[in-house]
Amino acid sequence: MRSTPVSDAPRRGRRTALVAAGLVAALTLTATACGGSEDEADTKPGGGTSQAADAGDTGGGEGGLAAGLADRLKEHGIDVDKWKDGGWKNWDEDKWLSEAKDFVNPVIEGLWQPDRMKSAKEADKTVTTKDAAADQGATDPEPAPVEAVAEKKPYHENAAPVGKVFFDSPEGSMVCSGTVIKDVNHPGKSNLVWTAGHCVHAGGSGGWYRNIAFVPSYNDYGKSEAELANATATEMAPYGTWWADWASTSNQWIQGGSESGGDGAAYDYSVLHVKPEQGSKSLEETVGAALEVDFSAPSATEVSSMGAWGYPAAAPYNGLEMFKCVDRPGRLSLSPSLPTMYRIGCTMTGGSSGGGWFRVVDGETKLVSNTSIGPLENTWLAGPQLGRAAEALYQDMSKTYGGQ
Repeated sequence: MRSTPVSDAPRRGRRTALVAAGLVAALTLTATACGGSEDEADTKPGGGTSQAADAGDTGGGEGGLAAGLADRLKEHGIDVDKWKDGGWKNWDEDKWLSEAKDFVNPVIEGLWQPDRMKSAKEADKTVTTKDAAADQGATDPEPAPVEAVAEKKPYHENAAPVGKVFFDSPEGSMVCSGTVIKDVNHPGKSNLVWTAGHCVHAGGSGGWYRNIAFVPSYNDYGKSEAELANATATEMAPYGTWWADWASTSNQWIQGGSESGGDGAAYDYSVLHVKPEQGSKSLEETVGAALEVDFSAPSATEVSSMGAWGYPAAAPYNGLEMFKCVDRPGRLSLSPSLPTMYRIGCTMTGGSSGGGWFRVVDGETKLVSNTSIGPLENTWLAGPQLGRAAEALYQDMSKTYGGQ
């Protein structure tokens, strides 16, 4: 998997929050419209939507939390004030909530300051060649490495829907990447972000991560570390910091995800519902762009080109700039019993995890996958096909929480 803990060295994360037109222009050079899919990535719905608060319960509550969230925290023996004062750092097994319904993520205003963002590490997931060859029948030859290319700056003019996902884990502060996506039930006012499941939940051995926040167009002008020595919050987060008040990932990831991807890798996706740390406009209105998600799960054999966007943070990258890779996708199967994943050549490292994969359909750029796993050598990336199960999770998130 490709996420990164926050500590001395930045880790890999993938973000997508810029102008959709820029992405279309970048991909149109190599991508072509393609038809439906012969393969079904998912055969049955299996969502793991969190319930941080009851649907429709949006009134003010204790500590500025939505009514119902404070009570839910108390149900788990969590004191809101103590949590915000550092109680969230308690990762004892009995305090690390893991069930889908247990997600809690109260806003701690000012927590994600520029220096803390810069020190976050990538949350990385890797697989070995032996793992990747588990089912040669549905696995294409390993792709040649594709050198990641820096995105044009400023990012808000070329890749506005892309951004960084920050979160805290037992290993420290971590980063991934994410993408602003459209909300079909709330057109023009989406507060939804697509990322990887391993960027929000530890999988079978742990629970929900904490202080999950999204920063679209992070470091908009791609300034160097030296130039950002005294960076302001606006320079690092031009559209502000957006906290996840609800999150969802697949039950397959919650139950089977692991450090090396595990059985949950083929279902390693997540949808966040976010709200601004300050302000009242929706994320889509604020950023000015959002991408539609393509749930048709086209076979890799039918797609001529896919592009992956993100903020790689592990060497030789430092997590401060957005990069992209465009390649013809191949197939990767980790097990005969699991859906086939997409794979492209790409040198992006940890921190790019969760970043969107895009393809152009009839002239429109759509999100078709997200970065999940890659090898230790950082020569390729793999992402899940988004089929019926992913669509069911997305629809549930939109209908239940989208308008809040």
